[in-house]
Amino acid sequence: MNDFPKITPMGERGILIEFEPKIEENLLEKLIFYKNKLEEFYDEVNVEVINTYSSLLISYMFTIENIYNEVLAIKKLFGEAKIGKINNQQIFYLPVCYNEEFGWDLEYISKEKKLSTEEIIKLHTKPFYTVFFTGFLPGFLYLGGLDKKLQISRKDQPRMKIEKGAVGIGENQTGIYPKSSPGGWQILGKCPVQLFDKNNDPPCEISAGDKVKFYSVSREEFKEILEQISEGTFQLKKENYEG
Repeated sequence: MNDFPKITPMGERGILIEFEPKIEENLLEKLIFYKNKLEEFYDEVNVEVINTYSSLLISYMFTIENIYNEVLAIKKLFGEAKIGKINNQQIFYLPVCYNEEFGWDLEYISKEKKLSTEEIIKLHTKPFYTVFFTGFLPGFLYLGGLDKKLQISRKDQPRMKIEKGAVGIGENQTGIYPKSSPGGWQILGKCPVQLFDKNNDPPCEISAGDKVKFYSVSREEFKEILEQISEGTFQLKKENYEG
């Protein structure tokens, strides 16, 4: 039998399912598996299932009539489920320009971590990052796997505006701002690829469980990619991921 997580009501239109609070790929696989099961279970019901690092939130578009029965149904579903391999994961290769025009905090990171700009770029582009979930903005990817040599605190005073496409690091994570927004991450480059478009289905092609690999481009290559995107000729490189 599966170990049951903590299941609690969240107001009249939500149920929170909490697992052990940690950031691990094994837990992410479990979350994605259960998220898929819940979405299948609620296929004909108007709900949204959202995952974080260690929890799932079932958000109902209506008032839950009998929370006790609903929780029992979820426990039954989890108890009968046998966790298997997560399929259909992909690797997305995203260009980043680390030019000083975009890398607002490269100098600060260099001094704090005693690394050259070249070393920072090499360390940032080396890993295959895991997409744990999306938030705090639509399409904002929380990516795990940042090299320990680059791990650094967020800013004490967040900037009032960080540009769309800015690539930042904070603590043990890296991420890309899908739109202009206030934020406190340390900015080291910019990605020209649009990650979120409400007119697309789905609005964000990259989802939890996928992998992201950054690659460095020059200022000229960055401009060329922007032109290709504008002309509709840019092809985002991606391939199936076999874990």
